[in-house]
Amino acid sequence: MNDRETVSTFGSASAAAVLRSACAMIGESASGAELLRLGENAIFRLAAAPIVVRIARGMDRWGDATKEVAVSVWLADNEISAVRAVDIPQPIAVDGHPVTFWQFIDGRRGNSGDVRELGAVLRNLHGLDAPPELFGQSDSPLLRVGQRIADAPVSPEDKTFLGALAERLSDDLERTTFDLPPCVTHGDAHVQNLMFVDGHSVLIDFERVGFGQPEWDLSVTATEFVTAKFWTLSEYQDFVESYGYDVTAWSGFDVLRRVQELKMTTWLMQNVRESAEIQSEFERRMVVIRAGHPDGAWRPF
Repeated sequence: MNDRETVSTFGSASAAAVLRSACAMIGESASGAELLRLGENAIFRLAAAPIVVRIARGMDRWGDATKEVAVSVWLADNEISAVRAVDIPQPIAVDGHPVTFWQFIDGRRGNSGDVRELGAVLRNLHGLDAPPELFGQSDSPLLRVGQRIADAPVSPEDKTFLGALAERLSDDLERTTFDLPPCVTHGDAHVQNLMFVDGHSVLIDFERVGFGQPEWDLSVTATEFVTAKFWTLSEYQDFVESYGYDVTAWSGFDVLRRVQELKMTTWLMQNVRESAEIQSEFERRMVVIRAGHPDGAWRPF
Protein backbone atom coordinates (compact mmCIF):
# COMPACT_ATOMS: atom_id res chain seq x y z
CA MET A 1 0.00 0.00 0.00
CA ASN A 2 1.43 3.39 -0.95
CA ASP A 3 1.18 6.58 1.12
CA ARG A 4 -1.67 7.96 -0.99
CA GLU A 5 -3.76 4.84 -0.45
CA THR A 6 -2.95 4.92 3.25
CA VAL A 7 -4.15 8.51 3.59
CA SER A 8 -7.37 8.02 1.63
CA THR A 9 -8.44 4.94 3.65
CA PHE A 10 -7.41 6.31 7.05
CA GLY A 11 -10.30 6.20 9.51
CA SER A 12 -11.22 5.15 13.02
CA ALA A 13 -11.21 1.42 12.22
CA SER A 14 -7.90 1.35 10.36
CA ALA A 15 -6.29 3.56 13.01
CA ALA A 16 -7.42 1.17 15.74
CA ALA A 17 -5.65 -1.68 13.94
CA VAL A 18 -2.45 0.38 13.79
CA LEU A 19 -2.85 1.18 17.48
CA ARG A 20 -2.97 -2.49 18.43
CA SER A 21 0.22 -3.23 16.52
CA ALA A 22 2.01 -0.17 17.87
CA CYS A 23 1.15 -0.97 21.47
CA ALA A 24 2.33 -4.54 21.04
CA MET A 25 5.68 -3.24 19.77
CA ILE A 26 6.32 -1.28 22.99
CA GLY A 27 4.79 -3.79 25.39
CA GLU A 28 1.56 -1.93 26.14
CA SER A 29 -2.06 -3.02 25.79
CA ALA A 30 -4.50 -1.33 23.40
CA SER A 31 -7.50 -2.97 25.06
CA GLY A 32 -10.17 -0.44 25.95
CA ALA A 33 -8.36 2.47 24.26
CA GLU A 34 -10.49 5.56 23.58
CA LEU A 35 -10.35 7.48 20.30
CA LEU A 36 -10.04 11.12 21.35
CA ARG A 37 -9.77 12.75 17.95
CA LEU A 38 -9.54 11.91 14.25
CA GLY A 39 -8.00 14.54 11.99
CA GLU A 40 -4.46 14.85 10.69
CA ASN A 41 -3.73 12.20 13.32
CA ALA A 42 -5.76 9.58 15.10
CA ILE A 43 -5.28 10.22 18.81
CA PHE A 44 -6.02 7.48 21.32
CA ARG A 45 -5.91 7.34 25.10
CA LEU A 46 -4.83 3.98 26.45
CA ALA A 47 -6.89 2.44 29.25
CA ALA A 48 -4.08 0.33 30.66
CA ALA A 49 -1.42 3.05 31.00
CA PRO A 50 -1.30 6.88 31.28
CA ILE A 51 -0.31 7.24 27.62
CA VAL A 52 -1.77 9.03 24.59
CA VAL A 53 -0.89 7.60 21.18
CA ARG A 54 -0.71 9.74 18.02
CA ILE A 55 -0.97 7.95 14.67
CA ALA A 56 -0.22 10.06 11.59
CA ARG A 57 -1.98 9.50 8.27
CA GLY A 58 1.06 8.37 6.30
CA MET A 59 4.83 8.05 6.22
CA ASP A 60 5.12 11.45 4.55
CA ARG A 61 4.49 12.74 8.10
CA TRP A 62 7.58 11.00 9.54
CA GLY A 63 9.56 14.23 9.72
CA ASP A 64 6.74 15.94 11.57
CA ALA A 65 6.52 13.12 14.10
CA THR A 66 10.27 13.24 14.68
CA LYS A 67 10.13 17.01 15.13
CA GLU A 68 7.27 16.76 17.63
CA VAL A 69 9.36 14.66 19.97
CA ALA A 70 12.37 16.99 19.63
CA VAL A 71 10.22 20.07 20.24
CA SER A 72 8.85 18.49 23.40
CA VAL A 73 12.38 18.20 24.78
CA TRP A 74 13.27 21.75 23.70
CA LEU A 75 10.18 23.23 25.36
CA ALA A 76 11.01 21.39 28.59
CA ASP A 77 14.54 22.83 28.45
CA ASN A 78 13.00 26.30 28.07
CA GLU A 79 10.67 25.73 31.04
CA ILE A 80 7.55 25.97 28.89
CA SER A 81 4.59 24.03 30.26
CA ALA A 82 4.03 21.48 27.50
CA VAL A 83 3.17 17.81 27.02
CA ARG A 84 6.12 15.42 27.31
CA ALA A 85 6.89 12.49 25.05
CA VAL A 86 7.19 9.05 26.65
CA ASP A 87 10.87 8.25 27.20
CA ILE A 88 11.29 5.56 24.55
CA PRO A 89 12.93 5.58 21.10
CA GLN A 90 10.33 7.14 18.82
CA PRO A 91 8.59 7.67 16.48
CA ILE A 92 8.04 4.12 15.33
CA ALA A 93 6.70 3.03 11.93
CA VAL A 94 3.63 0.78 11.96
CA ASP A 95 1.91 -0.35 8.76
CA GLY A 96 2.82 2.83 6.91
CA HIS A 97 2.11 5.23 9.78
CA PRO A 98 4.43 7.17 12.11
CA VAL A 99 3.35 6.59 15.71
CA THR A 100 4.36 8.56 18.80
CA PHE A 101 3.59 8.08 22.49
CA TRP A 102 2.90 10.88 24.96
CA GLN A 103 2.35 11.22 28.69
CA PHE A 104 -1.36 11.46 29.44
CA ILE A 105 -2.42 14.83 30.85
CA ASP A 106 -5.13 14.35 33.45
CA GLY A 107 -6.91 17.64 32.86
CA ARG A 108 -9.44 19.37 30.66
CA ARG A 109 -9.22 20.72 27.12
CA GLY A 110 -9.12 24.45 26.51
CA ASN A 111 -12.48 26.11 25.86
CA SER A 112 -14.03 29.51 25.25
CA GLY A 113 -13.02 30.75 28.67
CA ASP A 114 -9.35 30.15 27.94
CA VAL A 115 -8.59 32.38 24.96
CA ARG A 116 -6.89 34.93 27.23
CA GLU A 117 -4.51 32.21 28.39
CA LEU A 118 -3.91 31.17 24.78
CA GLY A 119 -2.80 34.71 23.99
CA ALA A 120 -0.33 34.62 26.88
CA VAL A 121 1.03 31.20 25.87
CA LEU A 122 1.56 32.35 22.29
CA ARG A 123 3.26 35.55 23.43
CA ASN A 124 5.72 33.48 25.48
CA LEU A 125 6.29 30.94 22.69
CA HIS A 126 6.86 33.64 20.07
CA GLY A 127 9.44 35.27 22.35
CA LEU A 128 11.72 32.22 22.56
CA ASP A 129 15.04 32.05 20.74
CA ALA A 130 14.80 29.34 18.08
CA PRO A 131 17.78 26.98 17.61
CA PRO A 132 18.40 26.75 13.84
CA GLU A 133 19.18 23.04 14.02
CA LEU A 134 15.68 22.34 15.35
CA PHE A 135 13.50 24.75 13.42
CA GLY A 136 13.45 25.19 9.69
CA GLN A 137 11.12 27.64 8.01
CA SER A 138 7.47 26.94 8.74
CA ASP A 139 5.75 24.89 6.06
CA SER A 140 3.45 26.62 3.62
CA PRO A 141 0.04 27.02 5.26
CA LEU A 142 -1.47 25.39 2.16
CA LEU A 143 0.92 22.43 2.23
CA ARG A 144 -1.64 19.74 3.04
CA VAL A 145 -4.66 21.30 1.39
CA GLY A 146 -3.98 19.85 -2.06
CA GLN A 147 -3.67 16.30 -0.77
CA ARG A 148 -6.80 16.66 1.33
CA ILE A 149 -8.74 17.85 -1.72
CA ALA A 150 -7.42 15.02 -3.88
CA ASP A 151 -8.14 12.28 -1.34
CA ALA A 152 -11.39 13.37 0.31
CA PRO A 153 -14.64 11.56 -0.61
CA VAL A 154 -16.46 14.69 -1.80
CA SER A 155 -17.96 15.70 -5.15
CA PRO A 156 -15.78 16.56 -8.17
CA GLU A 157 -17.43 19.99 -8.21
CA ASP A 158 -16.34 20.70 -4.64
CA LYS A 159 -12.82 19.46 -5.39
CA THR A 160 -12.52 21.68 -8.46
CA PHE A 161 -13.75 24.74 -6.57
CA LEU A 162 -11.47 24.16 -3.58
CA GLY A 163 -8.45 23.49 -5.78
CA ALA A 164 -8.97 26.72 -7.71
CA LEU A 165 -9.46 28.63 -4.45
CA ALA A 166 -6.20 27.24 -3.07
CA GLU A 167 -4.36 28.44 -6.18
CA ARG A 168 -5.83 31.94 -5.90
CA LEU A 169 -4.94 32.17 -2.23
CA SER A 170 -1.40 30.97 -2.92
CA ASP A 171 -1.02 33.85 -5.37
CA ASP A 172 -2.48 36.28 -2.83
CA LEU A 173 0.00 35.11 -0.20
CA GLU A 174 2.90 35.81 -2.54
CA ARG A 175 1.83 39.46 -2.52
CA THR A 176 1.21 39.69 1.24
CA THR A 177 3.59 41.79 3.34
CA PHE A 178 3.62 40.75 6.99
CA ASP A 179 3.64 43.19 9.87
CA LEU A 180 5.44 41.33 12.68
CA PRO A 181 8.98 39.90 12.86
CA PRO A 182 9.30 36.12 12.28
CA CYS A 183 9.64 33.85 15.31
CA VAL A 184 8.94 30.36 16.62
CA THR A 185 5.34 29.51 15.71
CA HIS A 186 3.04 26.75 16.89
CA GLY A 187 1.34 26.23 13.54
CA ASP A 188 -2.01 25.00 14.90
CA ALA A 189 -2.65 27.53 17.63
CA HIS A 190 -6.26 26.96 18.60
CA VAL A 191 -7.43 26.86 22.18
CA GLN A 192 -8.05 23.10 22.19
CA ASN A 193 -4.31 22.64 21.90
CA LEU A 194 -4.15 23.75 25.50
CA MET A 195 -4.82 21.37 28.37
CA PHE A 196 -5.47 22.59 31.90
CA VAL A 197 -4.34 20.90 35.10
CA ASP A 198 -5.09 22.55 38.45
CA GLY A 199 -5.68 25.85 36.68
CA HIS A 200 -2.39 25.80 34.77
CA SER A 201 -2.15 25.46 30.98
CA VAL A 202 -0.14 22.79 29.17
CA LEU A 203 0.63 23.23 25.45
CA ILE A 204 0.16 20.22 23.14
CA ASP A 205 0.47 19.23 19.45
CA PHE A 206 3.82 20.21 17.96
CA GLU A 207 3.80 18.76 14.44
CA ARG A 208 3.45 22.18 12.76
CA VAL A 209 5.93 24.04 14.99
CA GLY A 210 8.42 26.02 12.92
CA PHE A 211 10.00 29.41 12.32
CA GLY A 212 7.74 31.85 10.52
CA GLN A 213 5.20 34.62 10.83
CA PRO A 214 3.32 34.92 14.14
CA GLU A 215 0.32 36.34 12.26
CA TRP A 216 -0.50 32.75 11.25
CA ASP A 217 -0.86 31.64 14.87
CA LEU A 218 -2.95 34.69 15.71
CA SER A 219 -5.19 34.30 12.67
CA VAL A 220 -6.47 30.94 13.95
CA THR A 221 -8.38 32.45 16.87
CA ALA A 222 -9.22 35.53 14.80
CA THR A 223 -10.83 33.41 12.07
CA GLU A 224 -12.66 31.36 14.68
CA PHE A 225 -14.07 34.68 15.91
CA VAL A 226 -14.81 36.40 12.59
CA THR A 227 -15.97 33.44 10.49
CA ALA A 228 -16.83 30.50 12.72
CA LYS A 229 -18.32 32.59 15.54
CA PHE A 230 -16.71 30.33 18.14
CA TRP A 231 -15.90 33.33 20.37
CA THR A 232 -17.80 36.36 21.59
CA LEU A 233 -16.43 39.85 21.03
CA SER A 234 -15.46 40.01 24.70
CA GLU A 235 -13.57 36.71 24.50
CA TYR A 236 -11.70 37.78 21.38
CA GLN A 237 -10.81 41.11 22.99
CA ASP A 238 -9.38 39.16 25.95
CA PHE A 239 -7.17 37.23 23.50
CA VAL A 240 -5.96 40.43 21.84
CA GLU A 241 -5.27 42.14 25.16
CA SER A 242 -3.34 39.14 26.45
CA TYR A 243 -1.16 38.82 23.35
CA GLY A 244 -0.79 42.54 22.67
CA TYR A 245 -1.69 42.63 18.96
CA ASP A 246 -4.93 42.42 16.97
CA VAL A 247 -4.28 40.62 13.71
CA THR A 248 -7.73 41.55 12.37
CA ALA A 249 -6.62 45.20 12.23
CA TRP A 250 -3.74 44.32 9.88
CA SER A 251 -4.32 44.83 6.15
CA GLY A 252 -3.30 41.27 5.28
CA PHE A 253 -5.75 39.53 7.61
CA ASP A 254 -8.42 38.94 4.96
CA VAL A 255 -6.07 36.68 3.00
CA LEU A 256 -5.07 34.73 6.12
CA ARG A 257 -8.72 34.44 7.13
CA ARG A 258 -9.64 32.85 3.81
CA VAL A 259 -6.68 30.47 4.06
CA GLN A 260 -7.75 29.45 7.57
CA GLU A 261 -11.33 28.88 6.36
CA LEU A 262 -9.99 26.64 3.60
CA LYS A 263 -7.77 24.73 6.02
CA MET A 264 -10.58 24.26 8.54
CA THR A 265 -12.92 22.99 5.84
CA THR A 266 -10.49 20.64 4.10
CA TRP A 267 -9.42 19.26 7.49
CA LEU A 268 -13.04 18.42 8.26
CA MET A 269 -13.84 16.95 4.84
CA GLN A 270 -11.31 14.16 5.35
CA ASN A 271 -13.87 12.60 7.71
CA VAL A 272 -17.20 13.20 5.94
CA ARG A 273 -17.86 9.46 5.89
CA GLU A 274 -17.47 9.19 9.65
CA SER A 275 -20.88 10.72 10.45
CA ALA A 276 -23.87 12.59 9.05
CA GLU A 277 -23.03 15.48 11.37
CA ILE A 278 -19.61 15.95 9.79
CA GLN A 279 -21.10 15.75 6.30
CA SER A 280 -23.66 18.41 7.21
CA GLU A 281 -21.04 20.70 8.70
CA PHE A 282 -18.83 20.34 5.63
CA GLU A 283 -21.75 21.42 3.45
CA ARG A 284 -22.42 24.40 5.74
CA ARG A 285 -18.80 25.54 5.49
CA MET A 286 -18.78 25.17 1.71
CA VAL A 287 -21.71 27.59 1.48
CA VAL A 288 -19.69 30.20 3.37
CA ILE A 289 -16.51 29.62 1.38
CA ARG A 290 -18.33 29.80 -1.94
CA ALA A 291 -19.99 33.06 -0.88
CA GLY A 292 -16.61 34.51 0.01
CA HIS A 293 -17.64 36.18 3.27
CA PRO A 294 -18.53 35.03 6.82
CA ASP A 295 -22.20 34.18 7.32
CA GLY A 296 -23.55 32.11 10.21
CA ALA A 297 -21.82 30.08 12.89
CA TRP A 298 -19.75 26.95 12.27
CA ARG A 299 -19.88 23.88 14.45
CA PRO A 300 -16.56 22.84 16.00
CA PHE A 301 -15.30 19.26 15.69
